[in-house]
This record gives sequence, C-alpha cells and structure tokens, in this order.
Amino acid sequence: MNIKSQKDFFSGLMFMGVGTAFAWGATTYNVGNGARMGPGYFPLYLGVLMTILGAVITFQALAVETVGGDKIGKWAWKPLFFIIVANLVFGALLAGLPYFGLPAMGLIAAIYALVFIASMAEEGWKFKATFILATVLAIGSYIAFVVALKLQFPVWPAFITG
Repeated sequence: MNIKSQKDFFSGLMFMGVGTAFAWGATTYNVGNGARMGPGYFPLYLGVLMTILGAVITFQALAVETVGGDKIGKWAWKPLFFIIVANLVFGALLAGLPYFGLPAMGLIAAIYALVFIASMAEEGWKFKATFILATVLAIGSYIAFVVALKLQFPVWPAFITG
C-alpha cells in the first residue's frame, strides 16, 4: 500500500479519529430518534459522518496519484501558538479566573481579544482590518447570542455594568 498524498492521508486519519471520539462520546447521552432527538443525537451522527468522510479522504489518498506526493511541510508553530492562546484568553476573559482575581470581562472584550490575538498569526496583519472584523463579530455575536437566543452571560465587564 503506497501513500500517494501525505496531506490527505493524515487529514483523513485525523477526521476519522475526531469523528470516532465524538460518536463514542455521544453514546453517553440519550440519543433518541429522528422524531424525538436527544442531546446525543446530533454529536453521534456528526461523528459518524466525520468518520465516513475521513475514510473516504484516506482511501483517496491511497488510490489517487498526486503530483509530488503532496508532502507534509513543517509545523507552523507561530500560527498554532497564537490560535491556541487566543482561545484560552477568550475563555478566561469571558468567564473570568476567580482563582487569579481576574473578573469576567464579558463577551465584547473577549471577542476583541480573541480576534486581535488570533490575527497575530497572520504575516503582515493590519490593525484596521482586524478592528473592523472584531467589531462585526462582536455585534453579530451580541445579536445572535444575547438578543436572539437570550443566553445569560456577561456582555460587558463588571466594572462598567456595576
């Protein structure tokens, strides 16, 4: 068996692994059926579809010839670092870290921090474009989660809202 596309082969394996983990994790919840879906219904079938997609991609990587073998390049450590840090900071700002004395800063501040930190992963990022993106995402998130879905979590920092 000869791997004809390394990128597709390993991405297919990743899809199969993540899909299997989701499907297996969803079995701990009530799955229900199509008419009365339980909390495990969507993750189970999403995991199954992801596993099937991964199997198809892996099979194609073994069967379809690509130019140069589609070798895997070096790890992009800088983008990986900034994306992970951005998500950690988002969680810390949204909910706060009482153990360290960091209060919840709210949704808006967390989104701005997320977008600005994550954008540092890009070479030659521009402040204006990042600010516009953060503003659009903050407004859209506020409308979707607070106004439309009526989710209860802090939107603004506690020192502003009192």
